[in-house]
Amino acid sequence: MTAATPIRPAPPAATPALDPRTRLLLQGRPLPVLLRLAWPNTLVMLAQASVGLIETWWVGHLGTDALAGMALVFPGFMMMQMLSGGAMGGGIASAIARALGGGRRADADALVLHALIINGLLGLLFSGLVLGFGPALYRSLGGEGASLEAALAYSNVVFAGAVLVWLYNAFASVLRGTGNMLLPSLAVVLGVLLLIPLSPLLIFGLGPVPALGVAGAGWSVVLTSLLTTALLGWAVCSGRSIARLRPVRLRAALFRDILKVGAVASLSTFQTTLTVMLTTAVVGAAGGPDAIAGYGTGNRLEYLLIPLVFGLGAPLVALVGTNIGAGQRERALRIALTGGALAFLLTEAIGLAAALWPEAWLGLFGADPRMIETGAAYLRIVGPAYGFFGLGLSLYFASQGAGRLLWPLLAGGLRLLIAVGGGYAALHLTGSLTWVFAALALALVAYGTLIAGVLASGAWFRGD
Repeated sequence: MTAATPIRPAPPAATPALDPRTRLLLQGRPLPVLLRLAWPNTLVMLAQASVGLIETWWVGHLGTDALAGMALVFPGFMMMQMLSGGAMGGGIASAIARALGGGRRADADALVLHALIINGLLGLLFSGLVLGFGPALYRSLGGEGASLEAALAYSNVVFAGAVLVWLYNAFASVLRGTGNMLLPSLAVVLGVLLLIPLSPLLIFGLGPVPALGVAGAGWSVVLTSLLTTALLGWAVCSGRSIARLRPVRLRAALFRDILKVGAVASLSTFQTTLTVMLTTAVVGAAGGPDAIAGYGTGNRLEYLLIPLVFGLGAPLVALVGTNIGAGQRERALRIALTGGALAFLLTEAIGLAAALWPEAWLGLFGADPRMIETGAAYLRIVGPAYGFFGLGLSLYFASQGAGRLLWPLLAGGLRLLIAVGGGYAALHLTGSLTWVFAALALALVAYGTLIAGVLASGAWFRGD
């Protein structure tokens, strides 16, 4: 008899190899990785925010009415940016990050087409709503006469091309969900470089190019958005992304995976924009168009913090989402709190500088004494609370990555209640904008403190 051949155990099934970028998100040291991912994204967000600043600076040369018209439109335009890039974009990035973290590469690819469908349809819907109801909206916010005409001239052009903003943010969010922050940065920076000469050319005209006034500012946004969409679409469709656009069968589960984060995040975005719109109406009731111009110009710095914090927020979505998908919950929470601390320091420094030297900011956009007076009062009171806004906003993005947005939503509701309800009561009781601005500052402190305290206590993981 021959000796029996020993039975050898079968080798373990091969696990899919992780892309090096995904491995970095799962294994790299949190602070260095966050900073490495944040710097190009912060650059792109500053470039994106500078679109509004560049246009406001040029439009300021057309007079206070034109500046007030821009102030009426700006909250709606920023809401569109926040919805398409921060809310639905966060849902897209979170879904892709969680799929890659869990080793579901095919799902990550399929999510690209689902993301484009969602953002494309929402872009068309948003465009139709603003074009149809814009006049009534701007009147309700205090627009009248020349300021209302300027608002409509700008709004009708910008929102006619709104779908481009939604599409390029969908492409950018796909890339960010894979941990690629550089390609979206380059595309948006190129768009801003085009805007710098294009905006004054279309506003004031030169040679055969007619002067379009405020509408020219809108056309410059549409044209640069078209360029950015083309560049980012090429990056995703040409295979320069871990998650690639492929023809796939549409699945309800993948739409839900994006919308369960993006839809809830949209409610938070509506809260933020509604807060600004309603406080704009309160300020307008107290001081008229000149006060609206001052508040809107001062408040634009607060809006500038949103894309700045998004520079940290988009990496937080990718980092937290990937680690949650891989089951590394404690690491995900540690990354979130680290990002929150960085955002607080950054935005608090900006707020304190604005409070100390408000005229340095306001003087960039005009010299009207009433505008400067109102804007300076706002920045001196609200600026020192900017750090809490940055803290809460960064943890909101981290919560997108975790797919847990209840507490950020509740904190946004509290902010809305304190800012608008408290501001209206203060104006009714005192007749002074000073106390209105104090209510806005208190609202920011409550917003950041609530989110940070609850998340640090482990709210993400209760009930799991």
